[in-house]
Amino acid sequence: MTVKSLSMTLAAVAILALLVVGLLQLNGSPASTPSTLTLGQMRARLAGSPPQLAVLHAQANELLSGGLGALRARLAALRGKPVVINKWASWCEPCREEFGVFQRVSVSVGHKVAFLGIDSDESSRADALSFLHTFPLSYPSYYDHDGSVGTAITDSSNTPVTVFYNAHGGVFIHQGPYPSVAKLERDVKRYALDA
Repeated sequence: MTVKSLSMTLAAVAILALLVVGLLQLNGSPASTPSTLTLGQMRARLAGSPPQLAVLHAQANELLSGGLGALRARLAALRGKPVVINKWASWCEPCREEFGVFQRVSVSVGHKVAFLGIDSDESSRADALSFLHTFPLSYPSYYDHDGSVGTAITDSSNTPVTVFYNAHGGVFIHQGPYPSVAKLERDVKRYALDA
């Protein structure tokens, strides 16, 4: 290979890389960007929430145990409130990409809507806790080491999956990641708030 052909190949690779970055930016890639809010700022913005939701905000970013029984008891305590459950895992790349979306939306509508997470099919609590340290949430997640809780709630073994419960108990399940704040906010309004 000549120096000239090597230079042309490198230039082509550089142009391709710039195109990919540009397309990602046009495609609304901010989903993978974590919120700049700290846990304390999230809690402050959610201060004054109704008691059922304030309890969730007090457990912000915690990884709870108790399995399916504990999650179902929590859902029973939230009866009459709209609820959004996001099933995620720290090893799941689409989950990681949508985490910034859930951080922002859970703070913007957290006065009206309960958010919960299921850390599903996660072999190590330490991996999940490390991930949550980087991407804090304004709500708790339930640790689900074998994926059984996530499958029972979402009717799917895939991740990510989001379940919307409206105040009347209606359920809508969304398979796959949320690429933008606007898309998640639209589905929260449509499926959880019946707006």
